[in-house]
Amino acid sequence: MTAERTSFVYVSYIASTPEKVFEAITRPEITRRYWGHENVSDWTPGARWQHVRDDDARSVDLVGKVVEVTPPNRLVITWTGASQEAEPDSYSRVTFEIEPDAYGVRLCVTHDDLIVGSQMEAGVSKGWPLVLSSLKSCLETGKGFDLSGRAKAA
Repeated sequence: MTAERTSFVYVSYIASTPEKVFEAITRPEITRRYWGHENVSDWTPGARWQHVRDDDARSVDLVGKVVEVTPPNRLVITWTGASQEAEPDSYSRVTFEIEPDAYGVRLCVTHDDLIVGSQMEAGVSKGWPLVLSSLKSCLETGKGFDLSGRAKAA
């Protein structure tokens, strides 16, 4: 029996350029500033990507493959927990659509093919709004939220 699937769509408007938003999603030194993780890949179709925690352990939380990349307007990746990498049914898909807008950039993130009731569904339904708000703050003010938890530990 196939599990029921769902999707989420998040739209944010950011006072920035498509190039800067695309870089913020794909460059590890930028993602760590607003996400507390580094998105690591060579960003070519078929390449592996990893979501590496910005801590001393450098643990990998999420993995997937790059499906499509059209800088600076579109990136599609598969997405699963690192511990579920060998389970094909665990994968979902994330599409980043970055479009110029009168206010700067319209960023639409669609996370689909999520298993209804899964931990991943629960995590991304709460996580994406926080991450995208932090991304917006980072690009507009130079400072994202402390999603790594380092400031709390200090």
